[in-house]
Amino acid sequence: MPDKRRPRAAAPAMAAEDGLLLLQSQALAEEEAAKTKGEMLTRFLKDKLAKEERSSALNLRKLSTQWRAVLRETKDKELRQDIEILSQTFARVMDCKDGSLATDLEEAEEQHAQALRSHLHNIDRLLQLQRCRLTCLEEGYGAQLEALKTEFEAERYGGGEGQQWHPLAVL
Repeated sequence: MPDKRRPRAAAPAMAAEDGLLLLQSQALAEEEAAKTKGEMLTRFLKDKLAKEERSSALNLRKLSTQWRAVLRETKDKELRQDIEILSQTFARVMDCKDGSLATDLEEAEEQHAQALRSHLHNIDRLLQLQRCRLTCLEEGYGAQLEALKTEFEAERYGGGEGQQWHPLAVL
């Protein structure tokens, strides 16, 4: 029986070594599993971070686009109000200018009519003056003609000292 005990004694030493090896391999396997798990977790977190960064950039673009749309709408309303105000102001100015131009035109027409009346009055006075001059000249001519006729008759009929008048003698 002693032979039977020896293999048993060697068996526990072998079993202890095998157990140690088994524990070491299990520890290595656990360490590798932990390392693999850590790498997978790191890769997962990196992928998640990249996805979050892309989502964040996309959302930032969307937010920026929406903000610009809001700003455009606000600016559009402001510009439309400004255009309406400017349009009303322009209409008022044009009405004032139209009224002013109509008044100026009426005044100019009145001045023209007054100048025309004055001109016609002056022309009438000149015509009257010219008629007076013509009448005076006609009267002077008539008086000179009568004086010449009288002088001629006086010379013709007796005051010429015996000379008779002949029409060609004057030349």
